[in-house]
Amino acid sequence: MKHRDLLGMEDLERADIERILETANHMREVGERDVKKVPTLRGRTVVNLFFEASTRTRASFEIAGKRLSADVVNFSPSSSSLKKSESILDTARTLDAMDPDCVIVRHSVAGVPKCIADVLSAPVINAGDGAHEHPTQALLDMLTVQQEKGRIDGLTVTIVGDIAHSRVARSNIYGFRRMGAEVRVAAPPTMIPADVETLGVKAYTSLREALEGADVVMALRIQNERLVGSWFPSVREYSATFGLDRARLRFAKDDAIVMHPGPVNRGVELSHELTDDRSSVILDQVRNGVAIRMAVLYLFAGRQRGRAAAEETRP
Repeated sequence: MKHRDLLGMEDLERADIERILETANHMREVGERDVKKVPTLRGRTVVNLFFEASTRTRASFEIAGKRLSADVVNFSPSSSSLKKSESILDTARTLDAMDPDCVIVRHSVAGVPKCIADVLSAPVINAGDGAHEHPTQALLDMLTVQQEKGRIDGLTVTIVGDIAHSRVARSNIYGFRRMGAEVRVAAPPTMIPADVETLGVKAYTSLREALEGADVVMALRIQNERLVGSWFPSVREYSATFGLDRARLRFAKDDAIVMHPGPVNRGVELSHELTDDRSSVILDQVRNGVAIRMAVLYLFAGRQRGRAAAEETRP
């Protein structure tokens, strides 16, 4: 990879994405073995630096590292010197002195992974930062679509929900657009950024219009932890207007697939029946998350080590 860190999909070219997806397809085979382990990153140390709660992302990065035989360290802010008022950058410098080979960062504030990358000699992988980006989620989403549809180029992808506060939406917009898909977004007017169409997407406040002829329908979780004030009248009204069920899905193509980054608020973003429907690929997304994160660790943590090598490849 020409980039030293993976901070966002905005930084990746189509060739970069294709390489990660191709590598992930090879990594999926490891998960199908009786012994799910290869020695690829033996002797390398991967640090999970999660300042924000996570189940799928943190667990899949840990599993990915262990399947590649890396030593995985899970850092918990609640039991660290951050509780003693140590700054994030001082924590990062402390970790850097321990010579890790890759650091995975998740934080509720946009830009923190970039700040940490600026002081670390090890590669930094963004596991989600505020409402900015979540690149590995977009990559696993694209891998899932590629497996289900055989391609990404030329497909119509409709993203429904809280676009304004969603890092998943932003990363998927960059990624799917770069891979040649048409991307639409649908949400209440208050949840659509005013400049979203500058990203090359079509914005709709009518769910039916956004779903017409869609190949892929992705529902987003309502970002309750990031919502301050009133963004829609009520959860019931949101569900009645923008919640997905089988009746609304009929406006998309007959073979459309349904996606969700999880966790799903059943009966809000997706109906109970649609969540478990054959058109839903939510569990495939989770499974592909391990393969994508194995590919990312292989491509970034497996590179030449050392401070000199880091300085040579740093933008």
